Amino acid sequence: MRLAVISDIHANLPALEAVLADIRARSVDSTVNLGDCVAGPLWPRETWELLTSLRLPTVRGNHDRYLNGRPLDRQPLVDRFVHPLLTEAQRQALFDLPATINLDGNVLAVHGTPANDSTYLTEEPLSGRLAPAPRELLIERLGAAMGRAVVLCGHSHRQSVTQVAGGPLILNPGTVGCPVFADAPGANGLEFRSPHARYAILTRRNGRWGAELFALEYDWDRAASQARATGFANWASALATGAAV
Repeated sequence: MRLAVISDIHANLPALEAVLADIRARSVDSTVNLGDCVAGPLWPRETWELLTSLRLPTVRGNHDRYLNGRPLDRQPLVDRFVHPLLTEAQRQALFDLPATINLDGNVLAVHGTPANDSTYLTEEPLSGRLAPAPRELLIERLGAAMGRAVVLCGHSHRQSVTQVAGGPLILNPGTVGCPVFADAPGANGLEFRSPHARYAILTRRNGRWGAELFALEYDWDRAASQARATGFANWASALATGAAV
């Protein structure tokens, strides 16, 4: 089995197009999307229309939930930007996405943790960066998912493969379209990242699980220009350099 895993597109259409083209060249069996699809000052409607046409199994991210799950004045700034660019039906479709998806019997797909879409699974904020979560906390966050073979998660925008002793392999594919949290640089403001579009392929071979992690070049200057044009200079810098400012 070869399963492509994408997450945290954040309305970055050219990054998504680059990732989808690379996936098509690698003969995967299917693709799953771990959410946060359109929360970005870029191309939210166009991104959602493309994703809708693909009909991928898609987990609801925290920003997908915010668009119709919070009053407008309580939404993050970027969601308030996106809100009027989508129809009510599109916002509701994002809100109605499932919080978790079961794949291939023993693979669980989530956005953050199995119980909370706005909590990191394998990381913990520490002094302006994301540090590995302590073992006990990670096991607590997994809960019943300790019995799974694989847990797929996003939310932190950081690619990683983690094997929990006596538990699942955890795969975070990284972010397709938002290398750092431009609206909240304190979460990773001291980290160097990169502007690449990221995804992963989960593989099962001879009863064992493995993963390939990809970091693709795409036209991130175009994405940065779009963010600048919509008035989000902080996003423009993050997209162009992979660094929060």
